[in-house]
Amino acid sequence: MTTNRINDIQIDDSGLAAPTPAIEQERKVAIFDLLEDNSFELAGRDGQAVPDGPYHLGLSIREKRLVVDAKTEDGAQAAEFHLSLGPFRQVVKDYFAICESYFDAVKKLPPSQIEAIDMARRGIHNEGARVLQERLEGKANVDIDTARRLFTLICVLHWG
Repeated sequence: MTTNRINDIQIDDSGLAAPTPAIEQERKVAIFDLLEDNSFELAGRDGQAVPDGPYHLGLSIREKRLVVDAKTEDGAQAAEFHLSLGPFRQVVKDYFAICESYFDAVKKLPPSQIEAIDMARRGIHNEGARVLQERLEGKANVDIDTARRLFTLICVLHWG
């Protein structure tokens, strides 16, 4: 078993509106998929040794910032990052707009049009994952699939 992974994730959504059933389902699927397969490696900083994983990750929003809290399996603090939500705002907004279009399309459009909207949705989701990878640069390394799943969770937190 690799140590460069997340083996537990907690989402602090206290203070946020209750999620819709669709958002709650997205959250459950993202967490399940993330825990099944992920790559998360803390970056060494200032010559300090990186605590061994696997990691317990906490995600929350505090003072309009995304807080990523990584702890070791025994609960010791491994790292905490505070990321501005600014770089995520437009892509999160675009992602929710295209998801809404997709859910509407499924009800009334032919498969070819649904497929086109879904391709656009995946493209925006990938863009959000790339933004997350950039924001984590020098703090943690994540592969694109892990970044996609974490981006989904950021959307859930961001949207409330």
